[in-house]
Amino acid sequence: MINPIDVFFWTLRKNEKDVINLYNSLSPIMQLATGGSMLNFGYWVENTLDPISAQENLCSYFGKLAELENAKNAVDVGSGLSAPAIFWTNNYKKLDLFCVNINYDQLSFSGHQKNIEFLNSTSTKLPFFDNSVDRVLALESSQHFKPLQDFISESKRILKSDGILTLALPVILPGASFVKLGILKFTWSSEHYGLDYVKKLLTREGFTINEEKLIGKYVYEPMANYYIKNRDKLKKSILQKYPNFVEKILCTSILKMKKASEQKIIDYVVIKCKI
Repeated sequence: MINPIDVFFWTLRKNEKDVINLYNSLSPIMQLATGGSMLNFGYWVENTLDPISAQENLCSYFGKLAELENAKNAVDVGSGLSAPAIFWTNNYKKLDLFCVNINYDQLSFSGHQKNIEFLNSTSTKLPFFDNSVDRVLALESSQHFKPLQDFISESKRILKSDGILTLALPVILPGASFVKLGILKFTWSSEHYGLDYVKKLLTREGFTINEEKLIGKYVYEPMANYYIKNRDKLKKSILQKYPNFVEKILCTSILKMKKASEQKIIDYVVIKCKI
């Protein structure tokens, strides 16, 4: 059973232990709702009909943007249940991938995988030598890194001179009022980083942004439409493991994300940058 008071304080404090508790308690909701082990919102491009396809679309787009076809190794920071890493190593056979996660339970979820090593570590002190990796990847994870500047600095340290850092994360748009987030102030269980703030940190730490794409309209809105269309079926699955109030909060949050996206309060950015 989930104690709503615990969830409230985990979301309010958002330190590393709180994030671990949140994901251990709530990530199974995503698995129940999608039928898979990817924990991202997905990229709902044309003719995308289900969450797993949307999530694979995002992994595919992200991998191409990061130029994984030209990389010998990559570090996936905040790797979740390692489903994106498995997707990438299946598509890029020559890639050696390191999954870095502060959450040991998530690291142990997928078991042994070819060309993947699992490292239990924080995002702000990466266990790699200077100038040793081709790619640093943070797919819908860096919104949890605190301080974000330390992760970016560490990424620069471990990347080779021609390496690439690629991020995908939800952001607040310039000029948007924090007050307008409504319930998301409490249910958006990560740091509420602004787009300008993220970009300034990257450039301040010595990165050049080579590509930036806002894809929120292909993330929040179609995801919410799918949930509402299939809510009865999804609710039935969720209620097998969670109390009714959890599903209600989830639904309310998803609808608020859609509205905030339509009102240009939040977006979802994918950024590729080099030193």
